[in-house]
Amino acid sequence: MGERVKVSSENKKGEVPAVLFKGAERSAGIIVLQEWWGLNQQIQDRAQEIGKKGGFTTIVPDLYRGQLGTNNEVAGHLMSGLDWFGAVKDIEGCAKYLLKHGCTKIGVTGYCMGGALTVAACCLTPEVSAGVVFYGVPSKELCDPSTMKVPIQCHFGDKDDIVGFSSPSDAEKLRKQLEAGKVNHEFYMYDAGHAFTNRSNPNFNQEASEKALERMYAFFTKHLK
Repeated sequence: MGERVKVSSENKKGEVPAVLFKGAERSAGIIVLQEWWGLNQQIQDRAQEIGKKGGFTTIVPDLYRGQLGTNNEVAGHLMSGLDWFGAVKDIEGCAKYLLKHGCTKIGVTGYCMGGALTVAACCLTPEVSAGVVFYGVPSKELCDPSTMKVPIQCHFGDKDDIVGFSSPSDAEKLRKQLEAGKVNHEFYMYDAGHAFTNRSNPNFNQEASEKALERMYAFFTKHLK
C-alpha cells in the first residue's frame, strides 16, 4: 500500500493529497496522473507497478481532492470542472516534494486527462525532466507544446474516437507541434482505442499496453538515470 501524504501546492485550493510509493534511496521520481475517474485503485496500482518495474519512487496527486467519478457522467462533470492551471500547480508541488525528499530527477506520466496534463507539465513545470503521455492533448489555452524544453514520449490509439482530445487527428496535431518546436520526442500509434492500457476499460489491449509500457520504462530509464 502507498503512503498517504499532503503536498504543498500553489493551487488556490491549497495543499494536494497524494499517494506515495517509495523506491530506492536517491531514485528518480515519477508523478503519475489520473484519468478522469480520479484517484481510484486502478491509477494507484499503475503507479506502484511503474515504481517496481523501473526502480522509481512514484506519487499520485489527488487532483479532485477526494472526489471520484463513479460513472461517465460524474467523471465528465469532475473533469469539466477541473482548474487545469491549478492542477499544473499541484504537479509542480509534487515535483518539488519528491526532490526535497531525495529524488534525483522528476518524470511525469498520465492517462487521458492525465495525459493532457503531462504535456502541460512538460511545458510549464521547470522541475520536470521528461514526460510520457497516454492519449490526451491539452487545450491551446493551457500550453503550447512547441515550446517544450524536455523530452517527451507519446502513445495514442488509431481507433481512439474522442475527437478534440485524443483522436488520431489530435495526436497528429500534437506531433506536428513537437516537430515544429524541434522537441526531443518519440511518437507511437497503436491499433487500439482510447484507454487501451487500462485493464478495467473495454478498450484494454494487452499487446499494445505491454509495448507502450516497455517503451515508457526504457524512456524514463534513459532520461532520468
